[in-house]
Amino acid sequence: MSQIKEIKIGESWKTALSAEFEQPYFAAIKQFLVNERAAGKVIYPPPAMIFAPYDAVPLSDVKVVVIGQDPYINEGEAHGHSFSVPRGIKVPPSLRNIYKELATDVEGFQIPKHGNLEAWVEQGVFLINATLTVEHKKANSHKDIGWQKFTDATIRAISAQSENVVFMLWGKFAQGKASLIDASKHKILMAAHPSPLAGDAFLGSKHFSQANAYLLEKGRPAINWHLPA
Repeated sequence: MSQIKEIKIGESWKTALSAEFEQPYFAAIKQFLVNERAAGKVIYPPPAMIFAPYDAVPLSDVKVVVIGQDPYINEGEAHGHSFSVPRGIKVPPSLRNIYKELATDVEGFQIPKHGNLEAWVEQGVFLINATLTVEHKKANSHKDIGWQKFTDATIRAISAQSENVVFMLWGKFAQGKASLIDASKHKILMAAHPSPLAGDAFLGSKHFSQANAYLLEKGRPAINWHLPA
């Protein structure tokens, strides 16, 4: 486990993914990032935030999984959680559409002026990107360096070691991960991607109310989707 001494990641994930940390591909990812930074490349998110979801949500506490593609590519936006941005950063277009959907799906939801979704994370919403890093201004630049082996293993671990988790798969890329999930143990919800590039196809999916209905049916606490001002 020597490779993960400096990685900020929860103990449950260190155990569940111990085999992945020992694989050559994981060492190659680390070396790639070291080399890129040494060459002056700007990489997002900052190193301490790469594994933010794993540090914030123990495996046993995962209730909802939202799978993004890769981190935001502009300075200050990416902080490890898919679709979320720190306070003080302009709300990205996809998240604006997520808020629009919440406003019609969750009674009383008030669209906040910020894009920080950590209030969800604290309740067990695992906001994971399939690729955990990206180069400044270059979307999908790290999609082939091995991260998807690691995040696919993450999805498999949640599927195998948990029960009654809701997986929200938005867009064709995320929907391609459905084969990693045991649908007999979990709820899989699929919709168009919330990006404006998909038009309004995401709107009306009602995934947030469906997720809570499922969790309550299975005796798990619902998610309070309301966000602080």
